[in-house]
Amino acid sequence: MIKRRSFLGYFSIGWLSACFPVVLAACAPKQSTTEATDSNSTSAPASDDKQAAKPAAKKTADGFTVVGSVAQLEQAGYLQTKQLAVVKDPANPKKLLAVNPKCTHQGCDVKWMAGEKKYECPCHNAEYAADGKVLKGPATKSLAKYPTKIVGTQVLVKV
Repeated sequence: MIKRRSFLGYFSIGWLSACFPVVLAACAPKQSTTEATDSNSTSAPASDDKQAAKPAAKKTADGFTVVGSVAQLEQAGYLQTKQLAVVKDPANPKKLLAVNPKCTHQGCDVKWMAGEKKYECPCHNAEYAADGKVLKGPATKSLAKYPTKIVGTQVLVKV
């Protein structure tokens, strides 16, 4: 028959062995949740699952890049690539706002929530205004902003 002391020793070792991988995984750095979509040039961050327009890689002489058309922006409500997100300014619909869609807390891709007119980080629920300013932490720095303009029917951003 096994002694109580031996049983508790074996039980403790077994329990620690079972829990160790969980503890080890919790200590590992967080990986981006969008690695599977990195092969695409766009992501679908809207809450209503509309697809953003794919950017054209044309650069103008003044350094602006065509990211889509005004019609695509009107239809989807936003344009987004890996480097930037473009939305209409909620305070002035004739003005466009472009920001870097990487959360300043841990680098996760933020998602545009059209109904609430804000960006939200799916990793830690940080929130940003349409212009990139922090509304709710844990992020403390605003999203990087980029100049925008409309030329004809094209939306251009200078990154």
